[in-house]
Amino acid sequence: MAKNGLITLTSRGLYCGQGDFYIDPWKPVSRAVITHAHADHTYRGNQEYLVPAEGERLFRIRLGDEASIATQGYGQTRLINGVKVSFHPAGHVLGSAQVRVEYKGEVWVISGDYKLMPDATCAPFEAVKCHHFVTEATFGLPIYRWQPTEFIFEDINSWWRRNQEKEKASVLFAYSLGKSQRIMNGIERLIGKIFTHGAVERLTQAYREHGVDVPDTTYVGSVENRKEFIGSLVIAPPSAQQAVGWLRRFGKHSTGFASGWMMVRGARRQRAVDRGFVLSDHADWPELLKAIASAEAETVYVTHGFSEEVVRFLNENGQNAIPLKTQFVGDAVAEEIFGSEEGSAEAPPA
Repeated sequence: MAKNGLITLTSRGLYCGQGDFYIDPWKPVSRAVITHAHADHTYRGNQEYLVPAEGERLFRIRLGDEASIATQGYGQTRLINGVKVSFHPAGHVLGSAQVRVEYKGEVWVISGDYKLMPDATCAPFEAVKCHHFVTEATFGLPIYRWQPTEFIFEDINSWWRRNQEKEKASVLFAYSLGKSQRIMNGIERLIGKIFTHGAVERLTQAYREHGVDVPDTTYVGSVENRKEFIGSLVIAPPSAQQAVGWLRRFGKHSTGFASGWMMVRGARRQRAVDRGFVLSDHADWPELLKAIASAEAETVYVTHGFSEEVVRFLNENGQNAIPLKTQFVGDAVAEEIFGSEEGSAEAPPA
């Protein structure tokens, strides 16, 4: 990343010197422009935040009521010290955005995390042409190719029904922001009761407030008669699997894990779960290449995940690509590192 370019990489994060702001900084700064509310992109401690309006409630949950947060809708433009800044849908989770930055005709797009597959719980990815495109590479290998989500949801439905017939609870671990709500939106909600971990419940309520269609749920901690869990679906963050005694309350149960990493042989065994469901909120290999091509960028900067492999492939195919070492970590890894911020210990939803 050129030192004299509009965007530079610093020890605090991606910095726009002309505008004097950072994008998804990982250390406290005076002004932060944020792509989405996942923990590895939204840190506390910044003096001012500019966030996508569609995710405002999620950012409040993440940052607290004391944070100074300004919002901006998709497609709207704001001038920051002469630099044009706009948000464009990333299709990752509710309120996720790509950040378009323009100054004197030079255009950068910092994509954050994104996916192109349809998702009823958030705005669809929007291709934005630019000179410089910063892309993730969480699943940047040809082996990662997602099935249509309707097949995955039906697979979850079938697993839940089979467990119900055996009077077992179905405990499904999924990232508390985005993945959990996407699952609840897509499954057959008439099969039985749906219970949620506290971290999932409070974020799901934010989705409801935004008008996203999710079924009625009950917070696990509010249940006194544990027989209510028989035949139910329980959705919890992966970090809850490590909470001592948390699973015992469900009696007989089967465990599942929803993640793109379930594509890898042995991942289910490593997670010590009964079922793995390949479902990701990140782009797979074909989507990654499609998004990069649609940007029509002169230079592509590739960060986190399989960045070196994606850079090598792009360069071998005529694209000027450069690896970019950031502190973003991607999908399930963020849940493990920042799980306590999402409420890994059972706590009442706010």
